[in-house]
Amino acid sequence: MKESYYNIFFPHENKIIAYNTISDNFLLLEPFLYDLFKASADEGKINDLKKLHPILFDTLELKGFIVATSINEFEKIEKISYQTDFDNTLFEITIIPTMNCNFKCWYCYETHIKDSKMGKTTIQSITNLIDQILDKKREQLKTFNLQWFGGEPLLHYEKTVLPLLKNIYSKFSQSGINFISGFTTNGLLINQSMLNDCKKFGVKTFQITLDGHRNRHNKVRFISDNKGSYDKIVFNIKLCLKNQFYVIVRINISEETLNELEKIQNDFFDIDNEMKTYLNFSFHKVWQEEKNFRGDITKTVEHFRNNGFKSSYLYESNITIYNSCYADKANHITINYNGDLYKCTARDYTRENKEGVLKSNGIPEWNEKYTKRIYDTRFKNKPCLDCKILPVCNGGCSQHRMENENTDYCIHQFDENNKLDIVKDIFYSRLYHWQ
Repeated sequence: MKESYYNIFFPHENKIIAYNTISDNFLLLEPFLYDLFKASADEGKINDLKKLHPILFDTLELKGFIVATSINEFEKIEKISYQTDFDNTLFEITIIPTMNCNFKCWYCYETHIKDSKMGKTTIQSITNLIDQILDKKREQLKTFNLQWFGGEPLLHYEKTVLPLLKNIYSKFSQSGINFISGFTTNGLLINQSMLNDCKKFGVKTFQITLDGHRNRHNKVRFISDNKGSYDKIVFNIKLCLKNQFYVIVRINISEETLNELEKIQNDFFDIDNEMKTYLNFSFHKVWQEEKNFRGDITKTVEHFRNNGFKSSYLYESNITIYNSCYADKANHITINYNGDLYKCTARDYTRENKEGVLKSNGIPEWNEKYTKRIYDTRFKNKPCLDCKILPVCNGGCSQHRMENENTDYCIHQFDENNKLDIVKDIFYSRLYHWQ
């Protein structure tokens, strides 16, 4: 037996926290047990630990902190990653009905196209794609996930979204395959009639953005010069909760929004405990912001949780070799309003970024960018290959790999303290949920 290369240790309240990034297990060790383990490992006498402290040995083995000498742990990581990203039991499609939007947020990376809307040809191609999926993947497929994105997808709800949603839902409701759907939306156009439709046709979730508290939000997301959108969006979030839809309230963080973040929860104190079970506040720094707000965000998340609200943020994410980005997965397609195909929804939908087209018969025709993303750039970044948190961050997503091809990079700036902070954030988040 040998010590796993992917063990990380740090002190916590007179104890030593041990974390294995492959197994995603934590252990709380008394200092003398940690010393005993490390002494055995450093001297190459792990097997002697079975006699000295059999319970400790068995626990370390069970939780992945010690492994058989013959095991190549890096190959194990590769295998898990491939199993995750080539999982044929799941298929995901993201549909973009329009690139137009009723807001013009300053940080948005997208080029909004005013007259863009999905035509009958693309709608029929998507219908043919669904038929292809059901025909070829039915035996293995267990879950089909249909997501709506934009632009603002609800701008074309009646003419595009609803007919497609009805059609696709009807096909899967007869197949025995689990169907789920959700919207990423600014939330302004949600109404009860729309939610009634969503209940019928398998929609479960909405992700809705707030740009800080009322004053700041209304400066970024306004209906007109004299009318903000904050109160209407908060009303619509509560309407979703009343109708038992899960809502992720994505709170965008910049230096301007930071000071009043905690005031947002005051506007949700009137919801009951059942509605709270459907609500999660998720904190994300806008990509243009260079400052590190980790400490401030941690305090804000703790404040929300202390008031009974579920909340999370980027650095608490689970290990990504088991839970990678949708764009990393072979069985994911993002379909633009004009039939162009993409993978990542966090980049502009330009001709240069296009990864394929959806043919009229419903068959995706991918280009070399898709091949590079899904196959050619995996585990090629040298700094990742000997990094202890590789299972946690996976070297970033496939978009990072694409944009840094042939360059040594680290999404954590090669900062070992930064990496350790991420592990601590995972631990403190788990600690909260264990309590």
